[in-house]
Amino acid sequence: MVTLDKIVIFTDGACSGNPGPGGWGAVMIFPEGRVRELGGSERPTTNNRMELAGAIRALEAVHERPEPVKLYTDSSYVINGVTAWVFGWRRRGWKTMDGKPVLNRELWERLDRLAVERKGRLEWGHVKGHAGHELNERCDEIAVAFSQGKRPKLYDGPAVGCGYSLLEPGPHELREPAPPGASFRKPKPKGGFYVSLVEGRVERHQTWPDCQARVQGVSRARFKKVTSPEEEQSVLKSWGAA
Repeated sequence: MVTLDKIVIFTDGACSGNPGPGGWGAVMIFPEGRVRELGGSERPTTNNRMELAGAIRALEAVHERPEPVKLYTDSSYVINGVTAWVFGWRRRGWKTMDGKPVLNRELWERLDRLAVERKGRLEWGHVKGHAGHELNERCDEIAVAFSQGKRPKLYDGPAVGCGYSLLEPGPHELREPAPPGASFRKPKPKGGFYVSLVEGRVERHQTWPDCQARVQGVSRARFKKVTSPEEEQSVLKSWGAA
């Protein structure tokens, strides 16, 4: 079971369509042996907004609590943003390195404020998504249900009655933190798909010939191979299309 000297939180977000209907979920374990689940929805939205919303709403729910907090998320976007990117954004007046406005600024400002207020009492953990950890999977269930317009029953009661394991992730279930100054780029796995941007419209392509047929000879067309929805969001953001 999780240690009893801190509040342990797991959060997740989900979106159908990206943009499309979305949901977020959170599970909080308190030192007194209580578990509380949270969840909500937004329409339309993006997966990144829902990942941010889960972390924000959970931290807001424990804002008055004095204990240290350990928050686990499987979102590289949230982890990289809150532990690295946000410091540069603040210095530049919430602009990216290329001078563009930071996407989801209002959510980032809320999360940054919550993190600063709990400075020294907030630790971030990057758990592998869909790797079988029960608390991460439960957050995903809640988020997906809300994204589908459902109203799942959210637990709030003794830890012994929650119905799932309260063990924190082991080393094999965590992503290694990047060393100082690292670029935060994960190794690209094999496979993937192509995204293209033509006249402001984004499309996905399963093969290069399909993508090539759309972009070849088209002025100002953009295209790239990506290997995950997170990488796709990052590319679209860099194009100003997310």
